[in-house]
Amino acid sequence: MDKERKWALRRKLDENLAILEKELGVGESFDVIVRKFTIGGRKAALVFLDGFAKDLVMQGVTEFLLKTQRSQVVPHVIRDLIEKRLTFIEAGTVNDINELIDEVLAGPLALLVDGEKEAILIDAREYPGRNPDEPDLERVLRGSRDGFVETLIFNVSLVRRRIRDRFLRTEVLSIGSRSKTDVCFMYIKDIANPTLVQEIRDRLANIVVDAIPMAEKTVEEFIVDKYDWWNPFPIVRYTERPDVVAVHLLEGHVAIMVDTSPGCLILPATLFHHVQHAEEFRDNVAIGAYMRWVRFLGLLFAWFGTPLWLLLATNRALVPPFLAFIGPQQPTALPLGMQFIIAEVAVDLIRIALIHTPNALATSLGFIGALLLGEMAIEIGLFAAETVIYVAVAAIGTFASPSMEFGQAIRLFRLLFIILVFAFGPAGLAVGLIFNAALLLLTKSFSVPYLWPLLPFDWRGMKAILVRQPVPVQHVRLGILRPQKRRKR
Repeated sequence: MDKERKWALRRKLDENLAILEKELGVGESFDVIVRKFTIGGRKAALVFLDGFAKDLVMQGVTEFLLKTQRSQVVPHVIRDLIEKRLTFIEAGTVNDINELIDEVLAGPLALLVDGEKEAILIDAREYPGRNPDEPDLERVLRGSRDGFVETLIFNVSLVRRRIRDRFLRTEVLSIGSRSKTDVCFMYIKDIANPTLVQEIRDRLANIVVDAIPMAEKTVEEFIVDKYDWWNPFPIVRYTERPDVVAVHLLEGHVAIMVDTSPGCLILPATLFHHVQHAEEFRDNVAIGAYMRWVRFLGLLFAWFGTPLWLLLATNRALVPPFLAFIGPQQPTALPLGMQFIIAEVAVDLIRIALIHTPNALATSLGFIGALLLGEMAIEIGLFAAETVIYVAVAAIGTFASPSMEFGQAIRLFRLLFIILVFAFGPAGLAVGLIFNAALLLLTKSFSVPYLWPLLPFDWRGMKAILVRQPVPVQHVRLGILRPQKRRKR
């Protein structure tokens, strides 16, 4: 039967149940339950998935229906039950079998009564989940400790708790012909640019796929432009913090959440969105500005520090007198360029191994990889001590960004620069920098230049990036998003 066309419910309960049992695999799937009983002399049945329905609610529904007397069954029993008798808040009707199947697979209970061409849907589901804990990648010393979880409705509630605005909109689409995953995009109607909202709405509606088991990452690959698939720099910002989402919504951004994932997409996003952290806004203004500059310096060193040191160490003519100390003092078995390449790959290998290592062994593995292997490599003359130091500092700088995706892009380009310097010297680094700069200049996130407010230059925006501004003086929203209301008061 074609899933796209209407498939009306029959009046005979047995015919409806035969179709549902075949389509849902009753008897084949242990968790698909059909509970048959009698309501006031009429045959009826509840169809639901075990594990999604609350036991207490199920018990209450069944007891209520079994107590219904024959005299209470009127010709339009479905309407009578839903309007006068069923006390559950979230209840509705459906008359299409395909729609009924989709709803049952999403969690609600379906009540079918013999002689009726409508079914009642009772939303008594409760998805398995966890408490909203603080995200590991975006920890703060002071501030809220809640974070998104794998249940969409909980995540939306965490944002609504922070923005009690009548204009906050949460639109939901079902994506995936098989997974039928709920995807929600949020925006504030009188702030967000309507063109941006419509563009995102259209891109989400045009997603054609059977399933999105990788959740928001799959959605991102569908809504960004095709030429951005291979761009290592993230076009959207990921976060698991509801306060970060709230701040961006109030600036005019759009947020996308996917059921089954704690990650949220914020778009558009520029390079400088990936180097700001919630911790800066919890600190004193001066301290926050200082910490932002430390983060900038760490990221710059992680990006260009080791390739530049390698260039100077292997081309002594380029070293100014005050930097004469640069370069290893003792000869080593491997060329410096090869040392950096091996060390960078080793750091990534350790990082991958730590992800897949049980917590009880992770500390030991990190100690072995970072200390023993590095020390042994220096002792036997494979590595220079400076190589290990600069690779370690660059690795630390990479994690200065709260955006894991941006840090990975920096790591990839750092390795590319090292290979080019090792192979071609100064010319190789020049080519790598030109390629990197061209990529950043050409990259856009939903029509927003990636290097804004640096290029095109915007002093108001650049000032807000360089120095964390006190909240009382932030009167105007940044114009690059073209918000409907520029002033915040």
